[in-house]
Amino acid sequence: MLLAMTETDPDIATMSFEDALRGLEEVVRGLESGEVPLDATISLYERGEKLRAHCQARLDAAQARIEQVVANSAGQATGTTPFDAGN
Repeated sequence: MLLAMTETDPDIATMSFEDALRGLEEVVRGLESGEVPLDATISLYERGEKLRAHCQARLDAAQARIEQVVANSAGQATGTTPFDAGN
């Protein structure tokens, strides 16, 4: 049962992006099912928000590390620029 799993899930801060996303998907399925009691629904929603924030932080960190290769006219890589420098 979804409720039992949330009690034993690893700490969100230590979860990989993929694990947090899977956890968030489980929370959404539980909330959409309509079969979860009200008190548990509130707890699931709170956990879902924490998972969403964790996923967003991981995505933001990944985007900050992405670099765009700068090529010269011959197509050879000459360096890198931050991902958002050209935007």
